[in-house]
Amino acid sequence: MNAPDRLFFKKKLRLLKTNDFRRVFQKSRKYVTSELITFNIHNQFNYPRLGIIISKKISKSSVKRNLIKRLIRESFRISQYYLLNLDFIILVKFNIMKITRLALKKNLNNFWMRYFENF
Repeated sequence: MNAPDRLFFKKKLRLLKTNDFRRVFQKSRKYVTSELITFNIHNQFNYPRLGIIISKKISKSSVKRNLIKRLIRESFRISQYYLLNLDFIILVKFNIMKITRLALKKNLNNFWMRYFENF
């Protein structure tokens, strides 16, 4: 898929249904870092999809949890046109509160590079 002039994060790029999450968890490949656990599996669509899981145990503040989700979504949004057709689930671990935003962005960019089509 070629990158258009605008980069969007449309609803079709999100994992929303329980069955989609269940399928990814049951048959996926797992990649673990100190801040994130990611699961991925090939899908039948021509685009990648993303699901994010962040517990209240990570932070009681919804503002902090939403900030982390926004950073993950933004990273995915920018990389989506170069990714393979995979369903991704990102499960956030407690250690994410110990790193800076810049470090999180760098970790996510390194993660997406593993799944670039032309890499």
